[in-house]
Amino acid sequence: MTGDAPVEVDGRAGRLREWLLRAGAEEPVQHPGPHGRPPEHRHHPWWKVMCLTGVDYFSTLGYQPGIAALAAGALSPVATLVLVLVTLLGALPVYRRVAAESPHGEGSIAMLVRLLSYWPGKLLVLVLLGFAATDFIITITLSAADATAHIDENPFWPSALKGHEVLLTLLLVALLGAVFLKGFTEAIGIAVVLVAVYLTLNAVVVADALWRVVTHPSAVEDWTTALTTGHGDPWMVVALSLLVFPKLALGLSGFETGVAVMPSVRGDPRDTEARPLGRIRGTRRLLTTAAVIMSVFLITSSVTTTILIPPEAFQPGGPANGRALAYLAHAHLGEAFGTVYDLSTIGILWFAGASAMAGLLNLVPRYLPRYGMAPTWARAVRPLVLVFTAVAFLITVVFEASVDAQGGAYATGVLVLITSAATAVTLAAVRHRQRGRTIAFGTIAVIFVYTTLANVVERPDGVKIAACFIGGIIVVSLLSRLSRAFELRVDRVELDPVATRMISERDGRRIRLIAHEPDGRDEAEYQAKLAQTMADNDFPDAGDVLFVEVRVTDPSDFETELVVTGRLVGGQHSVLSVTSSAVPNALAALLLEIRDRTGRRPHIYFEWTEGGPGRNVLRYLAFGQGEIASVTREILRRHEPDPRRRPHVHAG
Repeated sequence: MTGDAPVEVDGRAGRLREWLLRAGAEEPVQHPGPHGRPPEHRHHPWWKVMCLTGVDYFSTLGYQPGIAALAAGALSPVATLVLVLVTLLGALPVYRRVAAESPHGEGSIAMLVRLLSYWPGKLLVLVLLGFAATDFIITITLSAADATAHIDENPFWPSALKGHEVLLTLLLVALLGAVFLKGFTEAIGIAVVLVAVYLTLNAVVVADALWRVVTHPSAVEDWTTALTTGHGDPWMVVALSLLVFPKLALGLSGFETGVAVMPSVRGDPRDTEARPLGRIRGTRRLLTTAAVIMSVFLITSSVTTTILIPPEAFQPGGPANGRALAYLAHAHLGEAFGTVYDLSTIGILWFAGASAMAGLLNLVPRYLPRYGMAPTWARAVRPLVLVFTAVAFLITVVFEASVDAQGGAYATGVLVLITSAATAVTLAAVRHRQRGRTIAFGTIAVIFVYTTLANVVERPDGVKIAACFIGGIIVVSLLSRLSRAFELRVDRVELDPVATRMISERDGRRIRLIAHEPDGRDEAEYQAKLAQTMADNDFPDAGDVLFVEVRVTDPSDFETELVVTGRLVGGQHSVLSVTSSAVPNALAALLLEIRDRTGRRPHIYFEWTEGGPGRNVLRYLAFGQGEIASVTREILRRHEPDPRRRPHVHAG
């Protein structure tokens, strides 16, 4: 081995790290220290982003008519009509309001988090992210498994290749991950093609089926006879349809991802970050157009499949089970067209996970790294893609690529997110004193609460799987928070004119700061503190002393922007005041800012904190204060490895 080999290995490792920390085909993720921001998104027309979210939403046509027929029998069209009404009059208005209230990609989670602060708010985020992860990850694995099932059902698929569902599903998941490793723009391009082809082929199949229904009135008579014979009372038909509705809840997927990818929607040139009105308008068009298209297909496909397909064909193992429209395509339009339809279905089911992946890539960097509950690299796209793909691999192996085994968890995740969104917009209407909207959104929230509870009672395995996701996220988040506790955690330091003048006046001289926990803030208090510090630390000159005070706001926050204000007490005591989520981190950031401004290493003086060190460390982790002196010094040591450039810390 040559002497240059280690350098080559290091070079490759460096290039790999640089590639991983780039945001796909977009610009590199920004990392000005440990507080990098999520990458800026390229913006796309709303209809292209609709295709990305629609690969999940529209792909449910592959199995939704079969689920409805199996669950409701002859009632399937009526039960589907209930689903469509809930979609258009419930989920759609809710998420149009979410788009207006939370236009930066945080979704309904951000609306609920505003109601709670401190640690309860962070815990709520973790729980909701757990359900979101359940929904999105299971979308990836379930859709890939369903694509595998469609491959196995195709008559042209070689029998020798059947029986390898897990391996084939893993391959599809890996291909999905590879697309997102390439770039977000490429994913949108693939989604546009898949959605256009799939919806066109579905339109052909449904139009042919409707023509057969119209030209074969005997089939319609058979269906109406079965409907009236089994359910003569119209009110009973409605009641049974409402009871069956929770089983059809998979047809509501796609709304949460629609608002999660809002930052990718192109707005107006006049949009601002505070008021992106064009982006909101585009997202509302996205949601409305997708809901209307899907509602038309759901009604027509339910009517045609219920009337034209024998009931026994929907049973498990039957040729129409989970693939009702594919059954019609093969039966009425020939094996060649049916195979083309199968290929489009397989393609959109495989790529249905793309909307889920996009949702995760938008949600996770906006919450966990900012709360200190994920490593800083979690702001970059490619490492997250690898993590989510690995989790999807694990889920696929555990559930052996079974669609039925994952259906409960998928429905639970979808319904919990929609219920939380309905609750959030109801509370937003209450806050804005909109009485009519409060009643309307409250009614929608009650409907989704009922649907969620009914689904949980019938399929409790979904809650168990979601609980595993929630538990895993909470454990990983807390461990990450502990491991990052001694980071600087300050994005930016801004000094007001008074504070700037106080520091600049001491340029070229020794700068001393006294950490002070204020009480009455009168002149006598500062005089006493100064005398005590001088005696404890044996320095005679009080001329260059600055008092610094930190007020803790929300200790559960992680990253903050430090605003330093200066004031003069009694005409002689200079005081710098800041607010932060943690005292030691704010002091360390201020010391480094003073060093960089003046070119001199400042000195800071503390009193040792009373109490045991273990208890004080726990106080720091939970409440942002405790072992102030030693923690400040440790933060400085980690951030500035050169002792010759590190500010001085004294404790007496």
